[in-house]
Amino acid sequence: NAVSARARVDGYSMLPTLKNNQYVLVNRLVAHYQRGDIIVFRPPMYPAESPVRRLLGMPSLQYEDYIKRVIGLPGDAITVVNGIVSINGAPLEEPYIASPPTYSGKWDVPQGELFVMGDNRNDSSDSHSWGFLPIENVLGKAILIYWPFSDWMVIHTPAVMAAH
Repeated sequence: NAVSARARVDGYSMLPTLKNNQYVLVNRLVAHYQRGDIIVFRPPMYPAESPVRRLLGMPSLQYEDYIKRVIGLPGDAITVVNGIVSINGAPLEEPYIASPPTYSGKWDVPQGELFVMGDNRNDSSDSHSWGFLPIENVLGKAILIYWPFSDWMVIHTPAVMAAH
């Protein structure tokens, strides 16, 4: 559990990439996250777990972890206007989303934090609604869908995420 974790996708916020009740393997050894990574984390509105439980990769007794895609890194300026997500003024190509966002906003990602969004933009509790994610809350990067076995797939970070 110190090296990997397993997480169940609960809900529809990551459709079409991840489906409800799929299980993913999580690499807990990733030290730096990049735009496009799918991560598992404790949402910032929940109290911190004990350091021992966190180190051992033990699931929370009271709260469920979230799974979302990294969109903004520290120092990035994120805008959502007319259904287009832009980073530092460059629009993202996002072939993995369910549909363009119907909301608008602007966020400047502080140091030590990330901006995360679900692929099902309009049905996701994510940074656009509750704010930034402290990097220390990240449990790891999702690397593999392993259940159900018929959905088995390595999860790749899409190259289309690079903002120019």
